[in-house]
Amino acid sequence: MKRRKFLQDLISTATAMAAAPAVEARVAQKTGIRYLRPPGSLDEAKFVSRCIRCGQCGEACPNRCIKFFGTENGFSSYGTPYITPREQACILCMKCGDVCPTGAIQSITREAETILDSVAMGKARVNESLCLSYQGKSCGVCYRACPLPDIAIKVGWMEQPHVQDACVGCGLCERSCIQIPQAIRVIPNHSL
Repeated sequence: MKRRKFLQDLISTATAMAAAPAVEARVAQKTGIRYLRPPGSLDEAKFVSRCIRCGQCGEACPNRCIKFFGTENGFSSYGTPYITPREQACILCMKCGDVCPTGAIQSITREAETILDSVAMGKARVNESLCLSYQGKSCGVCYRACPLPDIAIKVGWMEQPHVQDACVGCGLCERSCIQIPQAIRVIPNHSL
């Protein structure tokens, strides 16, 4: 009888594990979590498989923007680092990649050219119907918050923001936006 119970439990577990990716996709879709991976992260599938959930990237982050997933984003993301730009954006210090023991987050020199070539966290998008500068009120807060002004974001008449292809998705523009809901948001690279 014990052997039969063991085999039944084994089959049930295998069936649940086979269904896990579909369940995870539905959970992430249902919760609508929008997050960024730290700068220098590999693409999502490689990142999740290589990250050992050690927490060193979060410890090294001087801005304390790196947090770690519980089960809210599915089981495969459990313990992996993420950034929510509206709460606390990345300052592109690049210290997280220096301490990553597995290369899930690549080590990148803190130089503008290297960052532009190697960092792809996401891309900022402006909602013109919410942006004050498009409503005739000069703002420009997002432009002044950008660590790569005139490269990642340019401003036009009344300080209207124009995001460039060079945007690396650090989220500082989103974090600084004074509108509620924010008029500029970073669309994560893993969902583009």
